[in-house]
Amino acid sequence: MSGIYIHIPFCKQACHYCDFHFSTSMKKKDEMVLALAKEISMRKNEFENDVVETIYFGGGTPSVLSNEEINFLISEVYKNYKVAENPEITLEANPDDLSSERILELSKSPINRLSIGIQSFYEDDLQLMNRAHNSAEAKKCLEEATKYFDNISLDLIYGIPGMSDEMWRQNIQTALDFGIPHISSYALTVEPKTALSKLIQTGKIAEPQDEAASNHFMILVEMLQKNGFIHYELSNFGKENYFSRNNSAYWLGKKYIGIGPSAHSYDGEKRGWNIANNSLYLKSIHENKLPIETEILTKSDRYNEYIMTGLRTIWGVSLERIEKEFGLDYLNYLQMQSKKFLNDDLLSIENNILKPTLKGKFLTDGIASDLFYLNLEE
Repeated sequence: MSGIYIHIPFCKQACHYCDFHFSTSMKKKDEMVLALAKEISMRKNEFENDVVETIYFGGGTPSVLSNEEINFLISEVYKNYKVAENPEITLEANPDDLSSERILELSKSPINRLSIGIQSFYEDDLQLMNRAHNSAEAKKCLEEATKYFDNISLDLIYGIPGMSDEMWRQNIQTALDFGIPHISSYALTVEPKTALSKLIQTGKIAEPQDEAASNHFMILVEMLQKNGFIHYELSNFGKENYFSRNNSAYWLGKKYIGIGPSAHSYDGEKRGWNIANNSLYLKSIHENKLPIETEILTKSDRYNEYIMTGLRTIWGVSLERIEKEFGLDYLNYLQMQSKKFLNDDLLSIENNILKPTLKGKFLTDGIASDLFYLNLEE
């Protein structure tokens, strides 16, 4: 089974913390939709023997597309690929695009899952992040969306300067009160060259504090697990049968094709990424050339990737798989490197599976990088 990710590189305005590829000018939107459709067709041979189980519209802000444009792109996937009988088709959307009429329209389309970028239910937080919606719109859109969609995910950001533990609890509780079955939650991260980075450098906004973010993470894990959510990936929590099939495929190393500027692809042996420039992407597609660069993954690359994704998920890192797929040298190396984390109760081994403990979860990415195999001899 495999997936198709479609990157929609447009946003109404730039969020202060975002370093994804997008444009706030909609001038080339029509041209872009046609180019995405063409890339979908140009790459069909890559999935000759695969069944597409998930279609995911990410971005940017995919909800800036009209329903006709979304349905057109979905129909192009169906035209060019074998699609599973009941695929998960997700649309990332922002509350300001989800009017009652729009939600009703979407419910009649093939989209069967919404991922809504709420981020916070507090006005001050939304303004600090330069979000295009306000708190009332966030609540109104969830009220409407839950009438028509059963499979909804929402994004929340923690570690925002000035956010107390109590405010964070209230944010989570508001999401729970709407009966949402999936929550993705991330620490506010200061990426270089973003507006947030500049605002912090000039002293207009306080820098996010690791300790506050760590507390918020622990509150998140505790509250969601109490409410029947499974913490199946570091930043993702789902009720039973509501895990994101699209994201789970990434973490389990399944194949996917990324369509659109800056989109990434993976086929088990090599990774590819499209050019992150709308004009150059359009020019290339117009000339019938794929605007993609690829790299063949070495054994060490594949090992490191498995360590990173395995430790982030409920499935952990199988020591048996390490030995079988990578050999005894890699297994011995992993056992040696993980010793100190096992002793400090940050990692544990159960049934031959290496996983972070609750104490180690917030530090997962740092731990993973210490387990990476750096002797790149291939």
